[in-house]
Amino acid sequence: MRSLIRTHATEFSLLAVIVIISTVLSVATANFFSLGNAFDLLNISAVNIIFAVGLLVVLIAGGIDISFAVAASVVQYCTAIALGWIGGGGWISGLLIAGSLGVLLGCLNAFLIHRFRIISIVATISTFNIYFGLLMFFTRGVSIYDLPEWLTDRVILFEQEMPDGTWIEITLPVLVMVICVVATWMLITRTTIGRQLYAFGDNPEGARRFGINIGAMQFIAFGWLGLMAGIGGLIQAHYAQEVVPNALYGRELDVLAAVVLGGARLGGGKGSVLGCVLGVLLISITQNGLNLMGVSPFAFKMIVGAIILVAITLSNTRIERLLPFVGRGAGR
Repeated sequence: MRSLIRTHATEFSLLAVIVIISTVLSVATANFFSLGNAFDLLNISAVNIIFAVGLLVVLIAGGIDISFAVAASVVQYCTAIALGWIGGGGWISGLLIAGSLGVLLGCLNAFLIHRFRIISIVATISTFNIYFGLLMFFTRGVSIYDLPEWLTDRVILFEQEMPDGTWIEITLPVLVMVICVVATWMLITRTTIGRQLYAFGDNPEGARRFGINIGAMQFIAFGWLGLMAGIGGLIQAHYAQEVVPNALYGRELDVLAAVVLGGARLGGGKGSVLGCVLGVLLISITQNGLNLMGVSPFAFKMIVGAIILVAITLSNTRIERLLPFVGRGAGR
């Protein structure tokens, strides 16, 4: 038991913090401690968890990407247009189009990083602005409401009426999120590629000497995040029942804070899917509680910034070495 706790110290710590915060919020607010609110939190958090497990793979490989949320917005819009061209399509064609577009955008980041040896955070800041600028230029900020029926119809996997007359339900985004979480867990813990990603993120030069293909690691990591961004973008469109060009703008920092809070090291070589999921849930619970208490949303942004700062400070890598270390892990 001690070895289990020692091995998963971050996950146990997050669980303890979640329990403490939930207890405080249940006392401070009337509606927090209810099954309805818990299920709503799960449904709302599904897309962020999909993004987070994709970002986790990039961080494990020693990189960082802040363009994935905007890339998901681009995928949303392009997929909606493509579905209109083919007469509506269905879930299979929608996921194929969105996933393919996401992988393409992710691989573009990997190409820039690997081919031109650009530090990953610099490359993704550039693509962040390019993607968003092109999206707003061509769409002029106009949303798409005329989506196929299969995409806008809510898919309820489980529902139950409560004694007070309210309903609790689990919707399709949760199922897709579970599949993405399991797939990512299998990738990083049950495959040779996963072990190579950890090795590359922990010691890029050693991985190179050991014969690991550096370019392949970068394309796999950023391609996987692109895949998750594409799927998450489509699921967000399903959840919102519309495509708004700037709907996901700014979500990248919330997800990044959640992943590093979950134990992923800025610098590579460390991170777990469970910690990643718990980090997202902790961020969502905190935001939900502050909303129920009537606290300004700007306060939540301050909390997210503080989380990122604390995570960097407590990282195994010193702050003054952070950027060179990130560059070493993602620029080769």
